[in-house]
Amino acid sequence: MQLLEERIRKDGIVRERNVLKVDSFINHQMDIGLFEEMAKEWKRLFAGKPINKILTIEASGIGIAAVAAREFGVPVVFAKKSMSINLDQDNYRTKIQSFTHGREYEVIVSKKFLTPGDHVLLIDDFLANGCALMGLLELVQAAGATVEGIGIAIEKGFQSGGERIRSMGIQLESLAIVESMSPGGEIVFRGQP
Repeated sequence: MQLLEERIRKDGIVRERNVLKVDSFINHQMDIGLFEEMAKEWKRLFAGKPINKILTIEASGIGIAAVAAREFGVPVVFAKKSMSINLDQDNYRTKIQSFTHGREYEVIVSKKFLTPGDHVLLIDDFLANGCALMGLLELVQAAGATVEGIGIAIEKGFQSGGERIRSMGIQLESLAIVESMSPGGEIVFRGQP
Protein backbone atom coordinates (compact mmCIF):
# COMPACT_ATOMS: atom_id res chain seq x y z
CA MET A 1 0.00 0.00 0.00
CA GLN A 2 1.81 3.04 -1.30
CA LEU A 3 0.23 5.47 1.18
CA LEU A 4 1.54 3.48 4.15
CA GLU A 5 4.99 2.96 2.60
CA GLU A 6 5.30 6.72 1.97
CA ARG A 7 4.35 7.45 5.57
CA ILE A 8 6.91 4.95 6.86
CA ARG A 9 9.62 6.55 4.70
CA LYS A 10 8.63 10.03 5.91
CA ASP A 11 8.10 9.41 9.63
CA GLY A 12 9.45 5.94 10.46
CA ILE A 13 12.69 5.71 12.42
CA VAL A 14 14.94 2.67 12.26
CA ARG A 15 16.57 1.73 15.54
CA GLU A 16 19.12 -0.90 16.50
CA ARG A 17 18.05 -4.58 16.66
CA ASN A 18 15.64 -4.30 13.71
CA VAL A 19 13.19 -1.98 15.46
CA LEU A 20 11.09 0.24 13.20
CA LYS A 21 9.65 3.09 15.26
CA VAL A 22 6.28 4.27 13.91
CA ASP A 23 4.93 5.78 17.10
CA SER A 24 4.09 9.14 15.50
CA PHE A 25 1.33 7.61 13.36
CA ILE A 26 0.57 3.97 14.35
CA ASN A 27 1.30 2.81 17.87
CA HIS A 28 1.45 5.78 20.21
CA GLN A 29 -0.08 8.66 18.30
CA MET A 30 -2.57 7.26 15.79
CA ASP A 31 -3.38 8.67 12.34
CA ILE A 32 -7.04 7.66 12.02
CA GLY A 33 -7.26 8.84 8.41
CA LEU A 34 -4.42 6.45 7.54
CA PHE A 35 -6.13 3.68 9.54
CA GLU A 36 -9.32 4.26 7.54
CA GLU A 37 -7.45 3.81 4.25
CA MET A 38 -5.80 0.66 5.60
CA ALA A 39 -9.21 -0.70 6.66
CA LYS A 40 -10.64 -0.05 3.18
CA GLU A 41 -7.75 -1.95 1.64
CA TRP A 42 -8.27 -4.95 3.94
CA LYS A 43 -11.99 -4.85 3.16
CA ARG A 44 -11.09 -5.09 -0.55
CA LEU A 45 -8.50 -7.83 0.00
CA PHE A 46 -10.85 -9.97 2.10
CA ALA A 47 -13.99 -9.31 0.05
CA GLY A 48 -16.32 -12.29 -0.01
CA LYS A 49 -15.00 -13.77 3.25
CA PRO A 50 -17.73 -14.35 5.87
CA ILE A 51 -15.93 -12.32 8.56
CA ASN A 52 -18.07 -11.66 11.63
CA LYS A 53 -15.36 -10.74 14.14
CA ILE A 54 -11.93 -9.10 14.26
CA LEU A 55 -9.36 -10.27 16.80
CA THR A 56 -6.19 -8.45 17.83
CA ILE A 57 -3.86 -8.31 20.80
CA GLU A 58 -3.42 -5.64 23.43
CA ALA A 59 -2.34 -2.84 22.93
CA SER A 60 -0.94 -1.47 19.65
CA GLY A 61 -3.28 -3.44 17.42
CA ILE A 62 -6.45 -2.15 19.08
CA GLY A 63 -6.70 1.19 17.27
CA ILE A 64 -6.13 -0.32 13.84
CA ALA A 65 -8.49 -3.23 14.57
CA ALA A 66 -11.23 -0.89 15.80
CA VAL A 67 -11.15 1.15 12.60
CA ALA A 68 -11.07 -2.04 10.51
CA ALA A 69 -14.01 -3.44 12.50
CA ARG A 70 -16.04 -0.35 11.66
CA GLU A 71 -15.25 -0.84 7.95
CA PHE A 72 -16.30 -4.51 8.12
CA GLY A 73 -19.33 -3.76 10.32
CA VAL A 74 -18.30 -6.32 12.94
CA PRO A 75 -17.14 -6.24 16.59
CA VAL A 76 -13.49 -6.26 17.56
CA VAL A 77 -12.16 -8.43 20.38
CA PHE A 78 -8.70 -8.01 21.84
CA ALA A 79 -6.65 -10.57 23.70
CA LYS A 80 -5.69 -9.13 27.08
CA LYS A 81 -2.15 -9.45 28.41
CA SER A 82 -3.15 -9.76 32.04
CA MET A 83 -5.96 -11.08 34.17
CA SER A 84 -8.10 -8.50 35.94
CA ILE A 85 -10.96 -8.72 38.41
CA ASN A 86 -13.50 -7.69 35.77
CA LEU A 87 -12.53 -10.49 33.35
CA ASP A 88 -14.65 -13.64 33.35
CA GLN A 89 -13.04 -16.81 34.68
CA ASP A 90 -14.06 -18.88 31.63
CA ASN A 91 -11.28 -17.98 29.18
CA TYR A 92 -9.03 -19.17 26.42
CA ARG A 93 -5.36 -18.63 27.29
CA THR A 94 -2.02 -18.99 25.60
CA LYS A 95 1.51 -17.64 25.97
CA ILE A 96 3.27 -15.46 23.43
CA GLN A 97 6.77 -14.04 23.13
CA SER A 98 6.80 -10.31 22.35
CA PHE A 99 9.52 -9.20 19.90
CA THR A 100 9.18 -5.54 20.92
CA HIS A 101 9.12 -6.06 24.69
CA GLY A 102 11.47 -9.05 24.78
CA ARG A 103 9.30 -10.99 27.21
CA GLU A 104 6.62 -13.65 27.38
CA TYR A 105 2.98 -12.78 28.04
CA GLU A 106 -0.04 -14.87 28.83
CA VAL A 107 -2.90 -13.63 26.64
CA ILE A 108 -6.53 -14.14 27.50
CA VAL A 109 -9.85 -13.98 25.63
CA SER A 110 -13.21 -14.61 27.28
CA LYS A 111 -15.00 -17.65 25.85
CA LYS A 112 -18.18 -15.62 25.45
CA PHE A 113 -16.46 -13.37 22.86
CA LEU A 114 -14.84 -16.09 20.73
CA THR A 115 -17.12 -18.98 19.77
CA PRO A 116 -17.17 -21.94 17.36
CA GLY A 117 -19.45 -20.05 14.94
CA ASP A 118 -17.06 -17.12 14.53
CA HIS A 119 -15.25 -16.35 11.27
CA VAL A 120 -12.31 -14.28 12.41
CA LEU A 121 -9.99 -11.77 10.75
CA LEU A 122 -6.80 -11.23 12.76
CA ILE A 123 -5.43 -7.67 12.62
CA ASP A 124 -2.17 -6.36 14.06
CA ASP A 125 0.28 -3.51 13.58
CA PHE A 126 3.48 -5.55 13.06
CA LEU A 127 4.55 -8.99 11.96
CA ALA A 128 8.15 -9.90 12.78
CA ASN A 129 8.71 -13.48 13.96
CA GLY A 130 5.01 -14.30 14.15
CA CYS A 131 4.83 -15.19 17.84
CA ALA A 132 1.85 -12.94 18.62
CA LEU A 133 -0.05 -14.23 15.59
CA MET A 134 0.69 -17.84 16.49
CA GLY A 135 -0.80 -17.14 19.92
CA LEU A 136 -3.92 -15.59 18.40
CA LEU A 137 -4.24 -18.56 16.03
CA GLU A 138 -4.07 -20.90 19.06
CA LEU A 139 -6.89 -18.96 20.74
CA VAL A 140 -9.08 -19.16 17.63
CA GLN A 141 -8.36 -22.88 17.28
CA ALA A 142 -9.17 -23.48 20.97
CA ALA A 143 -12.54 -21.76 20.42
CA GLY A 144 -13.29 -23.92 17.39
CA ALA A 145 -13.66 -20.73 15.32
CA THR A 146 -12.41 -20.22 11.76
CA VAL A 147 -9.56 -17.90 10.75
CA GLU A 148 -10.58 -16.22 7.49
CA GLY A 149 -7.35 -14.27 7.14
CA ILE A 150 -4.76 -12.00 8.70
CA GLY A 151 -4.27 -8.29 8.06
CA ILE A 152 -0.95 -6.73 9.06
CA ALA A 153 0.01 -3.07 8.75
CA ILE A 154 3.79 -3.60 8.55
CA GLU A 155 5.57 -6.90 7.97
CA LYS A 156 9.31 -7.28 8.41
CA GLY A 157 9.91 -9.48 5.37
CA PHE A 158 13.47 -10.22 6.48
CA GLN A 159 12.18 -12.01 9.60
CA SER A 160 10.49 -15.41 9.61
CA GLY A 161 6.91 -14.62 10.65
CA GLY A 162 5.38 -13.97 7.23
CA GLU A 163 6.86 -17.09 5.68
CA ARG A 164 5.75 -19.15 8.67
CA ILE A 165 2.13 -17.95 8.45
CA ARG A 166 1.93 -18.25 4.65
CA SER A 167 3.24 -21.83 4.83
CA MET A 168 0.14 -22.66 6.88
CA GLY A 169 -2.09 -21.73 3.92
CA ILE A 170 -3.65 -18.73 5.66
CA GLN A 171 -4.40 -15.63 3.59
CA LEU A 172 -1.97 -13.02 4.94
CA GLU A 173 -2.27 -9.47 3.65
CA SER A 174 0.48 -7.13 4.84
CA LEU A 175 0.02 -3.56 3.62
CA ALA A 176 3.75 -2.74 3.74
CA ILE A 177 6.49 -5.37 3.66
CA VAL A 178 9.93 -4.10 4.66
CA GLU A 179 12.65 -6.14 2.95
CA SER A 180 15.58 -4.37 4.59
CA MET A 181 16.37 -1.45 6.83
CA SER A 182 19.28 -0.12 8.80
CA PRO A 183 19.70 2.68 11.34
CA GLY A 184 20.32 5.87 9.40
CA GLY A 185 19.87 3.96 6.16
CA GLU A 186 17.18 3.45 3.60
CA ILE A 187 14.05 1.38 4.18
CA VAL A 188 13.48 -0.97 1.23
CA PHE A 189 10.00 -2.38 0.61
CA ARG A 190 9.07 -5.57 -1.23
CA GLY A 191 8.45 -4.88 -4.89
CA GLN A 192 10.56 -1.72 -4.79
CA PRO A 193 12.93 -1.46 -7.77
